[in-house]
Amino acid sequence: MGDITFTASPWCAPADAAVARGHLITLPAYASQLLATRGMSYAHVTLGPHEFGTAIEPDGDGSHWFAIPPDVVSELASTVTVTIRPSRDWPEPAVPADIDAVLAADPAAQAIWNDITPAARWDWVRWAGTARQPETRARRVLSIPSRLRAGKRRPCCFDRNQCSLTVA
Repeated sequence: MGDITFTASPWCAPADAAVARGHLITLPAYASQLLATRGMSYAHVTLGPHEFGTAIEPDGDGSHWFAIPPDVVSELASTVTVTIRPSRDWPEPAVPADIDAVLAADPAAQAIWNDITPAARWDWVRWAGTARQPETRARRVLSIPSRLRAGKRRPCCFDRNQCSLTVA
């Protein structure tokens, strides 16, 4: 798949937004249609002199969005040229401390975690991160080892074609 280029205006999600906190770029419909999947994917993005890898996520409204790294935001104009180079290779996700702790306490689950793909690990991290209540997140995190041991290589009820949260 080739590069996808368009111009866009970065916008800041409100602090209480369900989608994410920080500055985002929403892909125009035609650019979103050029992605290989309607769901979450990974890409290398160029904004002016800045290049970074990021998850491109469905916005729940027929398109996709991505977060702009904080160190890039201050250098952007009100309208920017965006180039997206989709990638089939996912990097390792940043694993939150609570997930890391439950896996470290369960060597069998940790071994399975290490055996699944980086994209599957992203799904587990995102699934835990989409919980709206802290209690729900805690339950999800605590259930990850048993789900992995039961043969679930991805969370069964996480639809990566739906809008998801950006996990810090």
